[in-house]
Amino acid sequence: MPDTNLVVMTFENETDARSVMNSLRSLEKEGQMSIEDTAVLVKDQSGRLKVDNEASGSVETGAVVGGSLGLVLAFMFPVVGIAVGAAGGALVGKVLERGVDGKFVKDVGEELQPGTSALFITGRGSNHTAVLAALKPYKGTVYQTNLSEELEDELKRVLR
Repeated sequence: MPDTNLVVMTFENETDARSVMNSLRSLEKEGQMSIEDTAVLVKDQSGRLKVDNEASGSVETGAVVGGSLGLVLAFMFPVVGIAVGAAGGALVGKVLERGVDGKFVKDVGEELQPGTSALFITGRGSNHTAVLAALKPYKGTVYQTNLSEELEDELKRVLR
């Protein structure tokens, strides 16, 4: 199984982080990449920070599995079924969770200047050529990544 990649990019306006995320979500729908978690930060002109952190697929899976488990057990053992279902959903979500660290998101948000934005994205296995092509229209800065040095350099070149 491929490792999870983290990429954090910053942009000199309030809209590009959301636009890039939407472009990458389109690639995901086409099967070009697999996104686990995203967070878009926007610091408006007055300095207020808005964070939009989408639930990762693993959290959603945990909630569905736990809810289903609870529903089945509720018919057999009503009180126990509800408790086990809730605990099971939380446990499955926790075990599968590989998302963006909330403290790191907050730290980056504090560093953003008014009128700028940032995108955090974690994922596995992608068509790097398609991803780089999707990013080409945007100008940004690679803030942090765990990509290979070669891929990170390509990403930096594309975002110039």
